[in-house]
Amino acid sequence: MPENQNIEWKESWRDEYLKWICGFANAIGGKIYIGKNDKGENVGINNPKKLMEDIPNKILSHLGILCDVNLQGNGDCYIIEISVDAYSNPINYKGHYHYRSGSTMQELKGAALNKFLLRKQGQSWDSVPVPNISVDDLDKNAFNVFRKKSFRSGRIDEEVLQDSNLSLLENLDLVEGAYLKRACVLLFHSKQEKFFLGSYVKIGFFESDDDLRYQDEVHGHLFNQIEKTLDLLKTKYLKAFIRYEGASRIEEFVFPEPAFREALLNAIAHKDYSSTTPIQIRVYEDKLIIWNEGQLPDEWTIENLIEPHPSKPFNPLIANALFRVGYIEAWGRGTINIRKECRKYHLPAPKFNSRFSGLVVEFYKHTVNSLKSLGLNDSYITIVLFVQEKGKITNTEVQDICKVSKRTASRYLLELEDLFFKKKGETGKGTFYTLKGP
Repeated sequence: MPENQNIEWKESWRDEYLKWICGFANAIGGKIYIGKNDKGENVGINNPKKLMEDIPNKILSHLGILCDVNLQGNGDCYIIEISVDAYSNPINYKGHYHYRSGSTMQELKGAALNKFLLRKQGQSWDSVPVPNISVDDLDKNAFNVFRKKSFRSGRIDEEVLQDSNLSLLENLDLVEGAYLKRACVLLFHSKQEKFFLGSYVKIGFFESDDDLRYQDEVHGHLFNQIEKTLDLLKTKYLKAFIRYEGASRIEEFVFPEPAFREALLNAIAHKDYSSTTPIQIRVYEDKLIIWNEGQLPDEWTIENLIEPHPSKPFNPLIANALFRVGYIEAWGRGTINIRKECRKYHLPAPKFNSRFSGLVVEFYKHTVNSLKSLGLNDSYITIVLFVQEKGKITNTEVQDICKVSKRTASRYLLELEDLFFKKKGETGKGTFYTLKGP
């Protein structure tokens, strides 16, 4: 049982470990074992009887919570297990709020503390009222866009769309008393950056990581940001390949439009708008990277992003409005849909990372140069690019394109399987290989 987000080992008890208990209670719970070293080996404790009395009392008096404190072991070696539940209300230790994130303990301050307290109160950042702004200050064009797209999506009753702007906002839960909420300002104000710095999108085309060729910034209400960003990506930044089906002219981008569209919408709905950093999109010849400041909900991890999740988005009111206009289909399935769209294009599964205080989705395709940088020889590069273009490859096809024997082709495929391929079909003639993905 290794140390992780929910497990902590300590050789002996110190009162400062009440901070760890506070952090577990404010996150998703966990267990602290007293009497284990850093390797997880039992080293035992002194005075187990006294500790079994002191620890529960100190937890209750300093934190105001109850924890199960259990003595384990025998007369030669005792350890204490402290089991901490997740609490719905915020827990503090001597006026300070601690939070378990990954394998580290953090003291929450400033904006992070505000967000934490809002979440514990059942509120989100985008639900907070904004003073000194009225419906008359909002952009009429934003309302026109919302009504037009909502009518097409059929996700709002037509009668509601005929109501006044104020009534429409009330139906979207964007009003609290005499105040408009933050989500309302972001969605419907043309100059929301006066209130929330960094609430825009920045796009750049890069020849390499340190060679920026040109860039754009997209401002205005969020509906405008979505439409203009997608338009810029399709007309200026991403290459489109033209093919014909009969008399029909079809343009196909390097990366599937539904996938990068979904990634942009996820970035907008999950962005931490309390930060001053815009959503950033970096476009290369063979990569498209979308970054937004923010963090995953507590129970999410980068490793399980490929599965649908029931958790609310970071900005649920914004996400609800995007759903009403048809931008978002079903919340919680975005990442799995992105991967499926890439699979249709015979592309590698996109990479999801948590980096620079934000979330990153990276679309990429294999190229001769990128594969050479991995140390692959010409034959291996030929095989990988063939699968990327055709979607799959068989042993016979490897023999043909590489001019090798069946035995050599089998060795090539076996060596490439760990890095790039998934083996499918029955053993023998029915076996084929595809790029790894969902």
